[in-house]
Amino acid sequence: KLPFYVSHQMQRYRIIKSAKKRVKVTAKKKDANVLVRSSMRTAIKNVEKAANNNASKEELNSAVDVAVKRIDKALNKGIIKKNKAARDKSRLAKLANNAE
Repeated sequence: KLPFYVSHQMQRYRIIKSAKKRVKVTAKKKDANVLVRSSMRTAIKNVEKAANNNASKEELNSAVDVAVKRIDKALNKGIIKKNKAARDKSRLAKLANNAE
């Protein structure tokens, strides 16, 4: 049995095998994309939290490294655009450099 949101989306289509498959594949890809995006956002928030709590330079730099990896992963998967990736990385670098 399909999840509710998948069966709900199928009401828009005629009941064709390929349409059913498209809905399933789209739902699966959406779940994967949400996972990558949320882990990226969590990593960015961890850097901001570390900067606000006056964490040591090593902790802050390791948090920035993790966040940059997650941003690059989201960029390579096409979840975010390159300007957003550059903007986020720039903001994180600025936070890390200004922290004492």
